Amino acid sequence: MSATSFFWFLPSGGDGRYLVSPVGKRPITRKLAQQITTAVDTLGYDGMLLPTGAACEDAWITASTLIPLTERLKFLVAIRPGLITAPVAAQMAATFDRFSDGRLLVNVVAGGNTDMQKAEGMFLDHSERYAQADEYLTVWRKLLSGETVNFHGKHVQVENARLNFKPVQKPYPPVFFGGSSDAGISVAAKHADTYLTWGEPPAMVEKKVAEVRKAAAAEGRTVKFGIRLHVVVRDTVDKAWEAANDLLRDVDDNVIAKYQAALSQGESEGQKRMLSLHGGRRDNLEISPNLWAGVGLVRSGAGTALVGDGKTVAARIAEYRDIGFETFVLSGYPHLEEAYRFAEDVIPIVRQQEGEQASAPLWQTASAS
Repeated sequence: MSATSFFWFLPSGGDGRYLVSPVGKRPITRKLAQQITTAVDTLGYDGMLLPTGAACEDAWITASTLIPLTERLKFLVAIRPGLITAPVAAQMAATFDRFSDGRLLVNVVAGGNTDMQKAEGMFLDHSERYAQADEYLTVWRKLLSGETVNFHGKHVQVENARLNFKPVQKPYPPVFFGGSSDAGISVAAKHADTYLTWGEPPAMVEKKVAEVRKAAAAEGRTVKFGIRLHVVVRDTVDKAWEAANDLLRDVDDNVIAKYQAALSQGESEGQKRMLSLHGGRRDNLEISPNLWAGVGLVRSGAGTALVGDGKTVAARIAEYRDIGFETFVLSGYPHLEEAYRFAEDVIPIVRQQEGEQASAPLWQTASAS
């Protein structure tokens, strides 16, 4: 297994010190996005995830504006099968990869909230969206691999499609794909380079990893694994738990009930698994050692956080590494401050555990010179 990769999250829908609270809220601006991105680039993170959806700034345009501000950071950018055609998405990927000198990673999002899908013009049901994603990625991968493509499927049809400009990365920018349903795992087994899942407890997610490995092997393939988590890192474990609980300081039971009712309406199997971790209750949120489900009470998608001091969080990461996870896509509130805490308190420990020489973050090296 290769060295652990750490990605950070760009809060392109806005940031803040607390969950669903106007106190300390930070609206997303170009300058805030730049500030977080340059920090993540210099702190030694390997990549950054840009989310997708109506509540966020457009991921591709945002990422494109940030390329010249960075030197090494990879950008994990979402494509949504069916919202734009596969050849156009392939051209966008090739251009981004060329202009970033091979720093594009592609996060394929086939599912999501049903109402959001309809608002964006997507009226396929859950199984049909994954069938569409299968056809879409078949064409997308062939085009970026340099082929001229003729394809006539149920959802995707192209004739003599080809790209004039090829990507830097061969055969194409790596594909990240998530999906906890049978349909999602099937598509991931055929097309994903990295299977990305939300942060479930180790005992629970280990079974999913085994299922994906088995499905990929049936396709004659192997895949890598990534996990999406929040983090709350402080000098001591007690201080970290205080900070985690403080994120919900302005959230009462009525607010939780409102969010849980909305989140339970979707078709996403991954979201259902997230909801099952806490059952909408706030009285027992440590669902596994140092794994806190409080974020999922009022947030869709990734709903769990690793909580502790640097040594403790590094130990929990090691447990996920043992299961097979190589990429950790992380976030924390507020995102700028938490990016520094994790880079300073956790990454050096992980690097030492992996037998690598732990070095100071680039910003510290620069300031000392």
